[in-house]
Amino acid sequence: MWIPPEVDDPGALHHPTRKSVGYFGAVRLRDGKFLFQREGTGFDAMTTWSFLRQLRHRRRRSGRRVVVIIDNAKLHAAWRAEQEPGFLLSYLPPYSPDLNLIERVWKLTLRLCLHNRYFPTLAGVMDAVEGQFAYWKQANELLRKLCTVA
Repeated sequence: MWIPPEVDDPGALHHPTRKSVGYFGAVRLRDGKFLFQREGTGFDAMTTWSFLRQLRHRRRRSGRRVVVIIDNAKLHAAWRAEQEPGFLLSYLPPYSPDLNLIERVWKLTLRLCLHNRYFPTLAGVMDAVEGQFAYWKQANELLRKLCTVA
């Protein structure tokens, strides 16, 4: 961007903070329903296990087979032996984020909820993101198509 020398440089609003929030997420491919869990303390083996237990509990209620496609992060690898019939963890090859379909959902979330917007507080970010996630909890064609490999 070019600015004439006699004009002061424009400033962008920002809030000086290093606070962040993270989410676990999964999409049911048959209908596009989205399941998420907020992580305020950070991602580690215990929070990953908590989310996987939530997915496993839903599988038990539905009685269907579940395959969770997951990357090879150390915190994910700790639970390789904790599988049960009907609940399978399928690991992606190392260094292949382009194969991780949930990354498409995160990119869409950023574009729809956070791109080119100013949030003075972290609570505003969480409200915007979780509002979209609440909408995606219902069956929707957008996420189903987004996470389908053709």
